[in-house]
Amino acid sequence: MKTPRLNRKLVLESPMRDSDGAGGYVETWHPLGTLWAQVTARTGKEAAQSGAPISATSYRIVVRGAPFGAPDRPKPEQRFREGARYYLVQAVADEDPDGRYITCFATEEVVV
Repeated sequence: MKTPRLNRKLVLESPMRDSDGAGGYVETWHPLGTLWAQVTARTGKEAAQSGAPISATSYRIVVRGAPFGAPDRPKPEQRFREGARYYLVQAVADEDPDGRYITCFATEEVVV
């Protein structure tokens, strides 16, 4: 296995439901920590969502390994933030048998 080049600083965020004061809730994103990652583009496509054109690109994001249940181990439905860019985590898998690295399959959607 080739050692990944962790050269991008990403913030791992988790969705939280906060009260909106009127009996409902608002979904907000709370940072869990900063991780260094290797981000590699995979495939892209353009689609329409609610009448607006959306460009969706899938990414392979590799970060350092963390034990199951650790707060810095990414999970599906969390996201990575890099400035104004957001990568929604779809799936997570161990990169190597020793658990030194974790691969996250994520999608970035941008309104065109």
